[in-house]
Amino acid sequence: MIGGLEGPMGSLGFSEIAFIVIVALLLFGPKKLPEIGRTLGRGMAEFRRATDELKRSINTELALDESPVPPVLRTRRIEDPVEPPAMAPFPGEAPQLTEPRTIASFPAPAEPVAEPVQPVAADAPEPVAVPAPDHLPEPPR
Repeated sequence: MIGGLEGPMGSLGFSEIAFIVIVALLLFGPKKLPEIGRTLGRGMAEFRRATDELKRSINTELALDESPVPPVLRTRRIEDPVEPPAMAPFPGEAPQLTEPRTIASFPAPAEPVAEPVQPVAADAPEPVAVPAPDHLPEPPR
């Protein structure tokens, strides 16, 4: 096969390509045909360049997304001993508990504690009974 062009109906053979060239020669003439061929060639080359550049940029973006994870900072292993920070002593002596504390051992409050107040409901009117209707209309069918 000379043309090598594949389409939805199959490939273009020598006779189809020759027919297209003869029709183009008759329509545009021998002087315009080379100029049209060069213009089509430049257009095809520019189209290929644009598609190649687009493919390259897409592949570059995909490669950036797949970049390796940055190295993790060194963390302590479980086996590494960790010394607790030194605590500054509190002023005064810490009380030593010799027996468990109970409620009676806590100091009494300085002021008496007030009794909790129950909320008072506002005076609401009595609910009024509404009589039921004698008969209900039939639902539509």
